[in-house]
Amino acid sequence: MAGLLKLIKRKKAAGHTRRLLLAVVAVLAVLLTHTTGALGASRIKDIADFQGVRENLLVGYGLVVGLNNTGDTIQDGHFTKQSLLAMLERLGVKPTEAGLDTQNVAAVMVTAVLPAFSRQGSHIDVTVSALGDSQSLLGGTLLVTPLLGADGEVYAVAQGQLAVGGFTAAGAGETVTKGVPTSGRIANGAIVEREIEFDIAGMQAIRLSLRNPDFTTARRMAQAVNAFLGTDAARPSDPATVVVGVPDGYEDNVVGLLTDIEQLRIEPDQLARLVIDEQSGTIVMGENVKISTVAIAQGNLTIRITETPQVSQPGPFAEVGTTTTVDRTEITVDEQADNKLAVVQPGITLQDLVNGLNALGIGPRDLITILQAIKAAGALQAEIMVM
Repeated sequence: MAGLLKLIKRKKAAGHTRRLLLAVVAVLAVLLTHTTGALGASRIKDIADFQGVRENLLVGYGLVVGLNNTGDTIQDGHFTKQSLLAMLERLGVKPTEAGLDTQNVAAVMVTAVLPAFSRQGSHIDVTVSALGDSQSLLGGTLLVTPLLGADGEVYAVAQGQLAVGGFTAAGAGETVTKGVPTSGRIANGAIVEREIEFDIAGMQAIRLSLRNPDFTTARRMAQAVNAFLGTDAARPSDPATVVVGVPDGYEDNVVGLLTDIEQLRIEPDQLARLVIDEQSGTIVMGENVKISTVAIAQGNLTIRITETPQVSQPGPFAEVGTTTTVDRTEITVDEQADNKLAVVQPGITLQDLVNGLNALGIGPRDLITILQAIKAAGALQAEIMVM
């Protein structure tokens, strides 16, 4: 009897283990399927921005000194001369206008980008570009230059030695220029003096701004966030915005919430769009571009005119006659009669479309005209955007 009970218990344990293994296999299958789909998706941080977390543009006007006779040509009334006089007067120097005959100074525009949450005392890079007729900024030093924001306030101050990648070498008969010698950069050349206040920790709701607005993508983003949080905290308010309320557990950790959300992956949807740049002949087509049944024939009329002048002169010992040039013209007309009509089947993919048009020997210029004609015929299910 005791042996029978042990056998029954052993069989029950084996059945439980078998069921447990089957459950583990099912869970692994779901996880593998989810992971495989996620590999082709994009992170939210790559397709959307958090409203309020943004950069700000700064600009300033300054002077670069120490140039080796490659600066601005200072003339009466020139803005570089006026700026140099004003700067020297602020420093207690009162020069005469006749004494400012130098080409070692250049007026420049200084630009920079103030990153989000930049604090006082931090450094940012600046770009310096010549404003006058300076030939090169190589070897120059930027003097103290306030950098202003869109509101006219000073947010940073720039100064330092320029790093110029280009140069110009000139001689009596030739001039060699490499790169752009009238533009340079100063790494960490500006010090932040004013902060832009933004209380991210006290936010009750955050907004995600899609870089490419789309109803489907916004809905998928909200669904991914809700699935991760386990609540209905996210909702799309329009095709470009998803509003996420700060859920319980994240009240004092909004940064952690943003970190978790931006790592979620979704599959962005896109319009069937065809972009054409007629100047360069560039054509870019999305994967959703479809074409209905349509017949295509392409042919160009080519007329070639060749001039082969010949010299005509009288024979030997001829008593009369002069040497002259006789025109010989050859005209060739190619109507490309061998080109045939091609039928494009309905619902073909982008790859099929490209292969079919390439088989006709169509170049980018002619392809642009054909695609526009297909759109006019109503057989192209896509939006055409001409750049």
